[in-house]
Amino acid sequence: MKLRSVCVSLLVFALLAGQHGGSRVRLARLDRWVKAAFQYVKLSLCRRVSLPEGECSRLAHLRLPGVVVYVSESSPDKVLAILPDSQFTVSPAADEPGANRELFPGASAHDAVLVLDPSPEESFGHPVVLFYVDFNVTKKRCGHMDGIYLGEECLTLALKTRCQNQLKRRRSRSDRMVGRARFRRSTVSRAGRVERGSGLCEIHFLPLVVGVRDSNRTQRLRCVDHPEFARCPQPLPLTRPSVPISSCELNKNTRRCHQQPLATHLSCRLYQTCDHAVLLSGGWQEQITYQRHVQNLLLFYQMLRNNGFHKDHIKTFFAGNGQVAAKEAEGMYPATEKEVIRNHISYICRKQHCADSLVLYLNSPTRNDGTMLLWDRNNNGIADLKERYTVGELLADLAGCRASRVLLFVEQSYSSVLSKRLKSSLKHLNVVLLNGLPWVDTAQFWASLRPSHCLIDHLSKSAVMPRVGDGAASLLNVTLAGAPCNATPPLTEAEMRKEYMGCQNLPTALWHQGRRKPDDSERN
Repeated sequence: MKLRSVCVSLLVFALLAGQHGGSRVRLARLDRWVKAAFQYVKLSLCRRVSLPEGECSRLAHLRLPGVVVYVSESSPDKVLAILPDSQFTVSPAADEPGANRELFPGASAHDAVLVLDPSPEESFGHPVVLFYVDFNVTKKRCGHMDGIYLGEECLTLALKTRCQNQLKRRRSRSDRMVGRARFRRSTVSRAGRVERGSGLCEIHFLPLVVGVRDSNRTQRLRCVDHPEFARCPQPLPLTRPSVPISSCELNKNTRRCHQQPLATHLSCRLYQTCDHAVLLSGGWQEQITYQRHVQNLLLFYQMLRNNGFHKDHIKTFFAGNGQVAAKEAEGMYPATEKEVIRNHISYICRKQHCADSLVLYLNSPTRNDGTMLLWDRNNNGIADLKERYTVGELLADLAGCRASRVLLFVEQSYSSVLSKRLKSSLKHLNVVLLNGLPWVDTAQFWASLRPSHCLIDHLSKSAVMPRVGDGAASLLNVTLAGAPCNATPPLTEAEMRKEYMGCQNLPTALWHQGRRKPDDSERN
């Protein structure tokens, strides 16, 4: 593994030192770019973007060995940087010269792209700092672009367009006064759109950097492994899935292989209630899908099995096809079919008596509005409707859930959006969000949960004990399988397994009693 890492590093440096616009791009040039960009982040970024005071203080004391550096490979062609939340309109003209200009109208082409990640230990999304690099730009023009002039090139900070804190910076005092009056008049009508319209300017993901003439849209952004920078994260090695030919279908002259379809309708059996779980780790793209994401899933999966969850009732959706070795992929489905994921969660929730405890573990890249990114199926770098799972969609799938309790274990960024929506909802009274722990420890923390452990007692062992409301406390005053805490006399292991863990048979009278009024909860 170490030899492979060294070879990759040498390859990146060789690519950076190749031909670019008729002149050799020396490592000294890259060093100049990085150090100029780093000083900008420390001293000037908070003047351009409205970041929290604590974040600005942290950036001011940032050290270069704590920053991961990415740069686009050298190429005679200019490149485009495409972000998951880009608003480009896709055109079918993909095989013409300069095809990517047609695919992403409005995207500007540049000579290179430089990205600094000041928080490499955090899950995506989190703020990263992206610079465009342009050659043969005059000092005057570079100044007009608010760029950093380095003599031979100009670095300009990339920000999302039409975002709240960028618009605030550009509006004059009179504009703000008029805006306040308009805001008072329109507050009521726009209340439902405030969260969606308040996107921040900073960029939260690594972009897809492609050549303007590259119809294959090959990612050209590479991490730079250098002693002065933070160590590059190790993406999960791609393994080719071994799928029987019978599981392949011919579609539009392209052979497409996949696992057997998920038989959701077989998850709920007559006269039986069971504990169910859904583990979702979207991944989004190979470059930000790491071994730790697989490890998180395996840890959480094993914890569920230790607590009596049957393997057939644990559905795991992870990344794309080929991201997991065959020995680890048993029972895993790719996170490429959003409707399959949503239908499975909805079905478990809607079926009377199907689920006692329903557990969701969420560990996906997340936008700052709480939207989870699944997998970039079409490799266009943009999170299309079928490739993103919004907070609203998740809440709709869990609304009025008939499980006794729904436990959301969230190990991803911006979970506060989901938390706020749940607190104000009357359709999710049996849903508890467990996100008060530092995100890097969630799966590891809960991995030690045993069948006899009370959820709220285990939660109290954390150094950061989250606040739990009265309703949530009652839902957490049980074991993961729903057994009561501190029973007198204590339940034996045999009693736990028979009466609570896994599946239990329901009396016929109880089953039919619950089925006589299937729509009562929905009417309310």
